[in-house]
Amino acid sequence: MRNDFYLSDEQRATRDLARSIARERIAPLAANVDEAESYPAEQLALLGQQGLMGLYIPEAYGGTGMGTLAFCLAVEEIAWACASTAVIYLVQYAGGWPIVAAGSEAQKRRYLPRLASGEITAAFSLSEPGAGSDAASISTKAVRRGDRYILNGVKLWVSNGSQASVITLFATVDRGRRKQGVTAFLVEPTFPGIALGKLERKMGIRGSPTVALHLTDCEVPVENRLGEEGEGYKIALQVLDGSRPAVGAEAVGIGQAALDAAVAYAKERQQFGQPIANFQGLQFMLADMAMQVHGARLLVHHAAALVDRGAPSTALEASLAKCFAADAAMKVTTDAVQIFGGYGYTREYPVERFMRDAKITQIYEGTNQIQRVVIARELTTR
Repeated sequence: MRNDFYLSDEQRATRDLARSIARERIAPLAANVDEAESYPAEQLALLGQQGLMGLYIPEAYGGTGMGTLAFCLAVEEIAWACASTAVIYLVQYAGGWPIVAAGSEAQKRRYLPRLASGEITAAFSLSEPGAGSDAASISTKAVRRGDRYILNGVKLWVSNGSQASVITLFATVDRGRRKQGVTAFLVEPTFPGIALGKLERKMGIRGSPTVALHLTDCEVPVENRLGEEGEGYKIALQVLDGSRPAVGAEAVGIGQAALDAAVAYAKERQQFGQPIANFQGLQFMLADMAMQVHGARLLVHHAAALVDRGAPSTALEASLAKCFAADAAMKVTTDAVQIFGGYGYTREYPVERFMRDAKITQIYEGTNQIQRVVIARELTTR
């Protein structure tokens, strides 16, 4: 049993609901989702039917308003079962939270109830061919013409991009102004001038669709601008402070799954006439894995709780949680493969999938190198 005394009854109930769905309905399909690179539509619909899609959305717009920590609890449980499903689920937060934080009343009423029910999916589009870690250097251009903006450019690595009905997309009204020119828009795939690029073939999270978006004189109504011109960079940072703990939660879920599998295997696998769990070398590996997972979980929960409490700044804690949890997941899953030996390197067992899925958590939502830059900056400028 995990020590969860600090969670509220509502948070514990949310976690338990997500755990039940994840283990009974999502986990049995995870290997096929990975192998076939198939979109887990039924699993996502079930999460919507159970009210788990709207945890971060206020009750006035169809959600439960439970906040970031409850959302992270659900992410961890879903990631334990299927990282692909968890990525799609958490990108709903990255794409939808900007509407909660900066949307007009009309925008909130148009999109949030349908996101909360799972009727539609959201996506978040910041990266470009020349703008990854340096988000202020985006070159997708937005020019206002009357009651519309005309967008031109290419966006990359858009998770959910081929399935989303609304995409929180960032462009610049003046590239020379760097981050002061970045502006956010709510783009729908039916708008004239938007086209999907290729579907990326990835090492892990293979059931989560990742695409490029090509914008050629894409027409976006002025009422679909999110916030004011030049506020996009600030909105993006607000989103990342909340979504980085969620990526950390995904990493924790993957790591916990690998740890659980390794412990079970070590207790069953016999060598030299006894279970390999009896050997101290393996016991130390399992102990280190458990410390990594548990420490990562506590960092994630702390950062998420600060977001919920409206802390004036959570950049340090969000980066600590995301960076530590992602590194922990990579180490724990790699050690799980080692404990399984030759079997761990085959697709007969899930630990090789856990290792492949864990790697992306060190890369997206800001690479772990960027997280260390953020952490150092926060430590030295406070």
